[in-house]
Amino acid sequence: MSEPQAFIAAATELLGARGFTTDPELVGPWLTDWRGRYSGRALGLASPASTAEVSAFVRLCGEHGVPIVPQGGNSGMSGGATPDDTGSAVLLSLRKMDAIRDLDVAGRQVTCEAGVILQNLHDLAERNRLRFPLTLGGKGSATIGGLISTNAGGTQVLRHGTMRAQVLGLEAVLADGSVFESLVPLKKDNRGFDLKQMLIGSEGTLGIVTAATLRLMPEIGERTVLWAGLDSIGGAREFLLLAEELGGEGLEGFEVLPAHCLESVLTHVPTARSPLAGAHSWFALVELVAAPGQGEALRQSAENLLTMAMERRLIEDATIATNEAQAEAFWRLRDEIAPAERAIGPAMQHDISVPVSTMAKFVEQVGPEVEARFPGTTAVGFGHLGDGNIHFHVLAPKGAIRGEWEASTGKQISAFVHDRVTQWGGSISAEHGIGQMKRDELGRLGNPVALAMMRTIKNALDPQGLLNPGKLVPLAPEGATP
Repeated sequence: MSEPQAFIAAATELLGARGFTTDPELVGPWLTDWRGRYSGRALGLASPASTAEVSAFVRLCGEHGVPIVPQGGNSGMSGGATPDDTGSAVLLSLRKMDAIRDLDVAGRQVTCEAGVILQNLHDLAERNRLRFPLTLGGKGSATIGGLISTNAGGTQVLRHGTMRAQVLGLEAVLADGSVFESLVPLKKDNRGFDLKQMLIGSEGTLGIVTAATLRLMPEIGERTVLWAGLDSIGGAREFLLLAEELGGEGLEGFEVLPAHCLESVLTHVPTARSPLAGAHSWFALVELVAAPGQGEALRQSAENLLTMAMERRLIEDATIATNEAQAEAFWRLRDEIAPAERAIGPAMQHDISVPVSTMAKFVEQVGPEVEARFPGTTAVGFGHLGDGNIHFHVLAPKGAIRGEWEASTGKQISAFVHDRVTQWGGSISAEHGIGQMKRDELGRLGNPVALAMMRTIKNALDPQGLLNPGKLVPLAPEGATP
């Protein structure tokens, strides 16, 4: 029996026919990333149902030298959950591990397994008059394990922080099959390194997240959603500062998008409608929240914000959602930008951040630079202005062939954008992770000391290099110590 066949037989014996499969029809859908940019091959698909099974399977992979590619909802943006084309790796799906192990309503925390879908966690919290304070467009498929592994962001980071801030405890299987168990949350714990934080955002290269204890928040009592038209992103920055001043801790979200993005969504989604009648260069979507019973005061606060913004000529027009359906319709215009632009044609998407104070200037300056350097392209920036994270997309000229353009001119564009982001003191990955898409760029632009530390940690925890190889951690330069 050949080595791959021996491994497959042992994996099938360990997990059973339902826990391990090589059936192309079952494995195939998970071999390509959500964006369709990366495809690979795998020995099979493992679907363990417990942490014990994950641990045993990881040990088996170590014995046979089989690389492991962990996968949650396969909705990542950087190819971090897609195997390479050698066919030597195995996919490890956490989707069967979707149990809620414990819900502490009074303590406002929940312990759940890695395969729990974000939307289901939202629903659970809502049924108990609580909420989980992180959301994003892919909430119907994104899993808790994937969100933790990539330190996901979303539209509520402005007030609540990234996924890292939501994790109180963590359970993970390490490369040797041992289980790191730190699910019990302690507000004060000075026993050295905070090891769970090292695993958060490591994209499965240091360990496989199997469960987590997460913080929950009180349900929103009242919310008001505003939609404003502006003449520039610079004006949006000033509007944000005013909203922070007047909204205080009640400012839940602040998103911006240019007219091009809104027009794309209106074309892509037949039922979508523009909230304002007139034409504007930019739009801001603002959400304010308050405790139960404060609805009237909250609306008055929103009206005061818009009045003052109009008086200062920060906005040109605005409207306030009159009900929940309209509020959700406003948010849908924001959430549908990525699929709408994907439908238009090829584009290079850049999930970047620079200091909050300079993001507006970055978009105003670098957008025209890209369009001048690469004629026929259109640069658009949209997203989380309040936390310095803009999704900076560069759309290809009309008629460009997706794969060919992305592999040639597209790569040049991304290198140029990443160079400019680095020069502005920013990050080439704000919330989507590095994966395989940005690994080489991180190696090219990252701080050498930080990169050396990452390699040292990776080599110490995964000496065989079997956990998600080829992702996140750049290779050491030739002649350098690995």
